[in-house]
Amino acid sequence: MTTAGPMQKSKGGRPRSRAAAAAITGATVCADFNDPNVVIHYTRAADQLGLWASERLLIERWLPARDAPLLEAGCGAGRVALGLWRLGYRRLTGVDFATELIDQARSLAAQRGAAIDFIVADVTRLGPVRRSAAGGFAGALFLFNGLMQIPRRERRRRALRELRAACRPGAILLFTTHDREDSLQERPHWAAETERWAAGEQDPCLVEFGDRHFRDSHGGHTFMHLPTRREVLEDLAATGWQPRFDAMRRELAVESAAVREFSDECRFWVAERIDPGRP
Repeated sequence: MTTAGPMQKSKGGRPRSRAAAAAITGATVCADFNDPNVVIHYTRAADQLGLWASERLLIERWLPARDAPLLEAGCGAGRVALGLWRLGYRRLTGVDFATELIDQARSLAAQRGAAIDFIVADVTRLGPVRRSAAGGFAGALFLFNGLMQIPRRERRRRALRELRAACRPGAILLFTTHDREDSLQERPHWAAETERWAAGEQDPCLVEFGDRHFRDSHGGHTFMHLPTRREVLEDLAATGWQPRFDAMRRELAVESAAVREFSDECRFWVAERIDPGRP
């Protein structure tokens, strides 16, 4: 699962929804990412944008070993995985459930001579992917808010458990989310949403408070759950991950104009697989 850029609102301040009468499901999100407009958008980013300065900073700090097996969930068209290859990482596996994006990732990798294993798979059901690295993956990445594009909290937790199962003890997980309490600009929207949910007048396509489904500037549709920091900490604790670090992107690096146009503010998270009883 790849993720979306800046939030786009309707004139009334509510996200545009393509299917207001039907609750968002994983199938909805998968269809959104196989949309030709979305495929073009993310393929262009994989080809031209590469890693953000903040991503590179944390990857090199927390996942420094170039020969360690790494798993990227929600790899999309390969922006991060190809960026890792350029940095010298050589044991890379990327998974995404959008077949069109995986096709693009494989094509871009072939053009660059990058021997990256791109696999069509749902991160909530990794199955054989979990066994593709002997002894487990040394680290996992789920960047550009991909975890939060999984509808329903229990399914997001299932994804975190699947990633934990795919990783060896002590493995690092690097991921990003939005933080709905961070933006002063967004507070009026969430105050209004609180009132709508309390009155039972929320968009019926949304399943949990914090959800959005909207039309992006590149012509596609995006589902996104915007959590609080506390919510993410609870999810990590419930799935066997110990938080090691978190910070907003602006606290880590000054991004290029191209990166800021492509994406909005997010919170970076670093967590470690914990195993009770192990030293």
